[in-house]
Amino acid sequence: MMLMNAIFKIIELIKSFLLEIGELSYFAGRFFRESFRRPFEFKEFLRQCFYMGNRSLLLVAVTGFIIGLVFTLQSRPTLLEFGAVSWMPSMVSISIIREIGPIITALICAGRIGSGIGAELGSMRVTEQIDAMEVSGTNPFKYLVVTRIMATTLMLPLLVFFGDAIALFGSYLVENVKGHVSFLLYFNQVFNALEFGDLIPATIKSFFFGFAIGLVGCFKGYYCKKGTAGVGVAANSAVVYTSMLLFIIDFIAVFVTNIFYDL
Repeated sequence: MMLMNAIFKIIELIKSFLLEIGELSYFAGRFFRESFRRPFEFKEFLRQCFYMGNRSLLLVAVTGFIIGLVFTLQSRPTLLEFGAVSWMPSMVSISIIREIGPIITALICAGRIGSGIGAELGSMRVTEQIDAMEVSGTNPFKYLVVTRIMATTLMLPLLVFFGDAIALFGSYLVENVKGHVSFLLYFNQVFNALEFGDLIPATIKSFFFGFAIGLVGCFKGYYCKKGTAGVGVAANSAVVYTSMLLFIIDFIAVFVTNIFYDL
């Protein structure tokens, strides 16, 4: 009997998971349909870009700076043992630009932006503000959802570039103190090590990261269940689901990039 109950619970979990994937896919399809229809909410879009970009700068800067410091401090003793400390700028720059910078910045923004979108739209759903917009003839999906998803898609690559630059500066400070490396020498080695094959895949997947953050946050908030407890659930689940989706997207991006490198 207990085995049968466990099997039924697993089946129900799988069913609910597949239903949620289907609803999220339909939600994404509706976003693409609404994006090309008039009217275009440019003012709300710009307001969301400012809100998401400007208010995340400090958090991204602090995180990137600490990543640059810690990564260089941890890697330097190992490179010293092999006499390869001169490769530090090249190794740090490639690691940060290709992988560490985009995924860490995306995870930070998932917690900062994704949860905020989920809580904001969830509270609007609970207090029936979205229903009021529908009754008044306004398209709440275009005004609330499309603008936020487009803003996260656009702003996350910019935040990634900013975080990468701060992380490289933090790495330079460690090298300057430990190895007396000048600013010009350090960044000459950084730019000599980087290629377009490092920048382009990282930039492209940053757009997908931003789209995933906005999509899941809006989906969880827009379909928030009634009650104040639903707002907290929407904000929490937005972060959890987005984090899982970011790792899946990152794996796919690395897999596809390696295929093109092997050709």
